Amino acid sequence: MADNSHGIGGLTFDKSKRAWPNELNILMALIIIIVIFEILGQILPYMRGQSFLFDSKDRFDGMFGLFNVARIQIIILQVAIIGIIALGVTQVIITAGIDLSSGPLVAATAMVAMSFGQTELVNGNPNPKALFGPWAMDLPVIIPIIAGLAFGAFIGAINGTFIAFLRIPPFIATLGMFLVCRGIALWWSSGNPISFPTDSYAFIGSGMMPVVWFILLAIVFHIIMTRTLYGKHTYAIGSNEDAARMSGINVKRHKIMVYMIASTLAAFAGIVLSSKASTAQAGMGEFYELFAIAMAVIGGISLTGGRGSIIGTVLGAMVLGVIRSGFTFIKLDGSYQLMAMGSIIIAAVVLDQYRQRNRA
Repeated sequence: MADNSHGIGGLTFDKSKRAWPNELNILMALIIIIVIFEILGQILPYMRGQSFLFDSKDRFDGMFGLFNVARIQIIILQVAIIGIIALGVTQVIITAGIDLSSGPLVAATAMVAMSFGQTELVNGNPNPKALFGPWAMDLPVIIPIIAGLAFGAFIGAINGTFIAFLRIPPFIATLGMFLVCRGIALWWSSGNPISFPTDSYAFIGSGMMPVVWFILLAIVFHIIMTRTLYGKHTYAIGSNEDAARMSGINVKRHKIMVYMIASTLAAFAGIVLSSKASTAQAGMGEFYELFAIAMAVIGGISLTGGRGSIIGTVLGAMVLGVIRSGFTFIKLDGSYQLMAMGSIIIAAVVLDQYRQRNRA
């Protein structure tokens, strides 16, 4: 049989080594995980034949009657707010960086934004949780949004400056900012919660709005990362920073921009979270930075930089959401859930390292 492969300079193309898109692998993994939980619901004695995603009680009519709509909504809502953070973390990791400050930044931004998003009267009485005077009450919703996003961009600019100009390792710089942001969240209102937002502020995170924001931002940043110079420069820096610098890319300025975008997205997640909860508390956002990184890694983002996609991160978020919901579905104890989630994250990193060695 004739060899139909073609090559240049003696090199040939081996079709057997052609890899599937990484996103397709993640989608297949997601489907397999769903099937596993469906099987567990049928075979575990205490589950009594329950279905994970399908409506086994025929309570609804029509096409959507096949599915457990409530569970699907819960899964998507669980990952939406952290998913917004993951979109920014993805860009940071593609540059071969890391951002550990996003979780506490969520709490700090929630406190800042909510303090300007409060209503003056609650049931006809003065707001008992008011942080400032009447001048900060019943403001147009754009003011707390701008205040929160500006605060996030400022934190990101500091992170980026430390990393790009002072050459502090991203892990150390953002770990320090982790503590700073948590301290700001505690200091802002002396540890007291800030509650009773205006109706317009409460609308930001009401119902399925977190999912809407997540999807819209994912679409926007997918286009940015695949169709703009910003995206090309981000991948170039992560692949080979020295080569990117010699090709004319202002690496320092771009890194600051990437960290500012990541922190601004984390700040927006804080605004959405405080709106959804109708309160801001200093303890919000705990472990959010780790779950955001996990979504990116599960979604195929290489920790060594230069590889990954927004679509992969979205799929990674869905994988993480399905796993968390599935563990709850089979009534796995919370302590075991944390251990299992940690094992999954480690497995994802090991798989990434394996892929890197095979590519070398």
